[in-house]
Amino acid sequence: MPVLTRLIPSPVVVDIRGGALDDLAGLLADQRISSSGKLAVAISGGSGRSLRERLSPVLPGAHWYEVADGTIDSAVRLADEIKGNRYDAVVGLGGGKIIDVAKYAAARVGMPMVAVATNLSHDGLCSPVATLDNDNGRGSYGVPTPIAVVIDLDIIREAPARFVRSGIGDAVSNISCVADWELAHDVKGEEIDGLAAAMARQAGEAVLRHPGGVGDDAFLKVLAEGLVLTGISMSVAGDSRPASGACHEINHAFDLLYPKRAASHGEQVGLGACFAMYLRGAREESLLMVTTLRRHGLPVLPEEIGFTADEFVQAVDYAPQTRPGRFTILEHLNLSTDQIRDAYADYAKTISS
Repeated sequence: MPVLTRLIPSPVVVDIRGGALDDLAGLLADQRISSSGKLAVAISGGSGRSLRERLSPVLPGAHWYEVADGTIDSAVRLADEIKGNRYDAVVGLGGGKIIDVAKYAAARVGMPMVAVATNLSHDGLCSPVATLDNDNGRGSYGVPTPIAVVIDLDIIREAPARFVRSGIGDAVSNISCVADWELAHDVKGEEIDGLAAAMARQAGEAVLRHPGGVGDDAFLKVLAEGLVLTGISMSVAGDSRPASGACHEINHAFDLLYPKRAASHGEQVGLGACFAMYLRGAREESLLMVTTLRRHGLPVLPEEIGFTADEFVQAVDYAPQTRPGRFTILEHLNLSTDQIRDAYADYAKTISS
């Protein structure tokens, strides 16, 4: 008998609206995630403290754990601290680092994890991946998808605008990532999951073409939904392929070559996506991407994040080494350093004219 349907790993509930944080306890009880209210809540030592003061009265059964940083050591430490306490769930309350630490810790002790995002800096809040710093730099670790995602738009508006801008760059880069995946399918015969590709691409397109800005609730909701859909697309695909292509290789190269100077993840992948689309000959799409990122205050040239043209060329040249086995437009073209320099000069001239 043919398989007529498939199960898609996704959160039980996604709550994106103003005031969502105030209803967190009720949501967890209604969804039978935690009827007892016994939760392990991971927070940062900074902004997390004010949220703890706000939520403690409505989460009387919660135990609060301050997370020092986004390292594998912090994630293991959190897992050791919560182990054996019979919590209903682990809640990651904060930005990407806190959520990734909580995802890894919850996976390690076999508990469901709830992601409560306080900013929209990247698509990791709902992904089946925890990105954590380790002794060798940074690693990606497979984890279950969060059982619930809560995004309070009132809290998002309070975060610095640069976090929203970073999320915009990450979401828009999906378009380049899916194009790389389709290229790998056409040239290398790599299997492509049409549903995962559609989810990631449409998430990127929705953000790319929305007329609103970072202070607009309607736009913030579309961005939040896009980042959640991107995370689910990775669960559907079984890896990061729908949201990781040449642009992310360039991002990793920046992080590895210039670790103390690297910009935000979303700034780097957005810039990388504009250039990758230009390399593949999709000039109109690249220029639309450039126009949108500029409108939101994101960089489209390396000089806008403190890098020279030569440093950008070095990053692009090194980028394929960051993800051995992944096939993107960079591996396909296999450009020499001089060819990358010429292509970048042409890109910079085109978008500046």
